[in-house]
Amino acid sequence: MKRLLTAAVLAPAVGYVVLAGPAWLLYLVIAAIALLCFAEYSSIVEAQGIERPGVLGYGAGLVLLFLQHRELTFVVVFALCALALAMRLPDLSRALPYAGALLLGVVYIFGAWRFAALLRGESPHWLFYALVLNWIGDTAAYYAGTRFGKHRMAPRVSPKKSVEGAAASLVASLAFGVPYLRHFLPATPLWDAVILTVIANMAGQIGDLAESALKRGAGVKDSGSSLPGHGGWLDRVDSSLFTMPAVYLYLLRPWSALSPTAVLP
Repeated sequence: MKRLLTAAVLAPAVGYVVLAGPAWLLYLVIAAIALLCFAEYSSIVEAQGIERPGVLGYGAGLVLLFLQHRELTFVVVFALCALALAMRLPDLSRALPYAGALLLGVVYIFGAWRFAALLRGESPHWLFYALVLNWIGDTAAYYAGTRFGKHRMAPRVSPKKSVEGAAASLVASLAFGVPYLRHFLPATPLWDAVILTVIANMAGQIGDLAESALKRGAGVKDSGSSLPGHGGWLDRVDSSLFTMPAVYLYLLRPWSALSPTAVLP
């Protein structure tokens, strides 16, 4: 019940910000959620015995989020800075894990949220589709897996996830995604809508498992406790962090009529 109540509160807010809100509000919300996710990621890193990324991670993440050009150059320079900064650690055997965790966190969290702005720049409906698709899929997987799940999908990473739940997630995503694209983005061919929805759902499920792997390695159940029934913010958006780039990269296909105008430099 807590899971449904939380979703009922968040859904209208997400709908307004994505579909009708001004650009500045979208960026404000993206930045706030990214910062919360990075804080939870930092706790997971610390639980793994690695020094927390700290202020540098938050600052670099915001730069990457709002940077308009030369993103790749920034990431390379930041990686070098992270490695240089790691030399200050008393135990140099922890230098590489610290630098790696710092760089991964910035790219994983803030880099993925950059695609939210890019998708919204093409159409609010592209972003809404990318966000809601796996939220619906996650809900279907949770309830179908709880009731019918018998075959474990990835027991080493997430023992409760089942093949039945994954199948329900895909079916629910297709039931939402294909009609949504065909109605609100009618230039999308039917087969593109189907293929993209399958890819987006699979990317989201991989994102869910990836975050589960991080938590299992750290020995924690949830990334946080700020969202009743869901855990933390990172638990709620882990699928979206993989889905948004997947959707945008699909649109980047040079032969596609859907190719976006805003291409990452």
